[in-house]
Amino acid sequence: MTRSNTQIRAADHLVDLLVAQGTKAAFGVPGESYLPVLDAFYGREADIRFVTCRQEGGAAMAADAYGKLTGRPGICFATRGPGATNASAGVHVAYQDSTPMILFLGQVARDMVEREAFQEIDYRRMFGQMAKWVAQIDDASRLQEYVSRAFRTAMSGRPGPVVLALPEDMLYDQIAQPTAPARIETPRFLPSGKTMDSLKARIAKANRPLVMAGGGTWTKTGIAALQRFAETQGLPVSVSLRCQSLIDNRHPNYVGHYGVGTPPYLKDIMAETDLLIAVGPRLGEMTTAGYTLLSPPVPEQSLVHVFPEPEEIGRVYEPEIALVSDTESFCTAAADWEAIAPDRFADRTKDLHQSYVSFSDPASVPDDPLAPYFAHLAEVLPDDAILCNGAGNYAGWLHRFYKYRAPGSQLAPTSGSMGYGLPAAIGAAICEPEREIFAIAGDGCFMMTCQEMATAVHHDLNLTVIIIDNARYGTIRAHQEREYPDRVSGTTLTNPDFCDFARSFGAIAIKAPDRDSFVTALAEARSRQGIKLIEVKADPNFLSPGKRLS
Repeated sequence: MTRSNTQIRAADHLVDLLVAQGTKAAFGVPGESYLPVLDAFYGREADIRFVTCRQEGGAAMAADAYGKLTGRPGICFATRGPGATNASAGVHVAYQDSTPMILFLGQVARDMVEREAFQEIDYRRMFGQMAKWVAQIDDASRLQEYVSRAFRTAMSGRPGPVVLALPEDMLYDQIAQPTAPARIETPRFLPSGKTMDSLKARIAKANRPLVMAGGGTWTKTGIAALQRFAETQGLPVSVSLRCQSLIDNRHPNYVGHYGVGTPPYLKDIMAETDLLIAVGPRLGEMTTAGYTLLSPPVPEQSLVHVFPEPEEIGRVYEPEIALVSDTESFCTAAADWEAIAPDRFADRTKDLHQSYVSFSDPASVPDDPLAPYFAHLAEVLPDDAILCNGAGNYAGWLHRFYKYRAPGSQLAPTSGSMGYGLPAAIGAAICEPEREIFAIAGDGCFMMTCQEMATAVHHDLNLTVIIIDNARYGTIRAHQEREYPDRVSGTTLTNPDFCDFARSFGAIAIKAPDRDSFVTALAEARSRQGIKLIEVKADPNFLSPGKRLS
């Protein structure tokens, strides 16, 4: 590599490296431990935007959403010690969701290491189990080496987070400016022709096949190819936990969502399936209903597992056919196959789709007060609207009654992290400002990261928050009622007036006590720019769609 005689400050070089990789935004909370980097962002708004957040967990979750939407690492900066521990919440989301992310953490000066200096933490030990790679850049001349490797690691195989520590004194160092790096792209791995031929033969013998799509960093090309593959072969397509935007939910081959509270009809489908083609999911606890829908280690169903990292295949379930491939390469190759036996599967696929249609119809729970709200969202929102949510029983209504219709229209943590919805909406609004963005949250979920309302207003974003307020931690209350009926402990909540809270930030806020007022409130929110909040009071006696406490 040719080096010039030009000297550059390490912090400026770091920002240059991010810009060279196409990074348009970085999320963070400022700290003195990376002060030169903040200075390096000054005047670079046309190249890269630093989005000042109010808590590092929210910043990391916003970066996760950015990574989900772009397929490239979401960038987060946090200061040492307390900042790092706060940011770990978003790193865990990125790890379990297989989202590319790079978290840059301020660190104590190099001459203070191992003294337990102010806010000092050994990040290798702290993040070792929730990141693909954790390192500290002690030599400023190696910044490009470390950052390039971080991008490559975050995007390769099973994507995930990388953590890089930045000793604060290193950022002031002057180094010879190296040649600008090449833009790093996601590596593609096409499965072997012999293995693909084995899959063709297995489809030809199957009577009740099922495709399950899932996992992280699907591309629009891969999603379109998945649909062509399913159409050509007549295969029913399901999705794993919170991956509903991988196929248009109205598509005649779509049959439903394996996740929390898998409905009986989907359990029946899995039980009778004789060939499961899992494209991208890890087949984890939530997707398999606690590892019961598929019996480990050798499931009764013939399993074909497509995954971009060989170490994951066979981790819990031994497949009959293992395909080490990224989802785009596999689906693109399979989409070009000639029809194998679609007529044999067509009637069953049609029936299974109808089961999904019936289950997702609000009429299936005629007395449920919330189902019409989410059905209305599906009726009026544009196909490419982005809906973001965290964790809570309110998500059961969203995932059941809303129809996801476009790639990237669902941002939701498979890790089950509360508080994700609002930071994710901020990341989405930064990344996709032309799309309509909605954060859906329960009252408990919203209050985890509600301070990011200030972030949304400060950066003049356009998004709508919909709060479902039942004054309790509803999911935990549901577990309590099952395990310890009539012994309520720790799950009731006292909430602020959410509309007054939102107005204090300068947001538009509307109460919606019934469906008609919700219809009006949603129409008004969609007609206005800026931050809007709609508060929906939920009947606390409903813990899930159609099910009362009684």
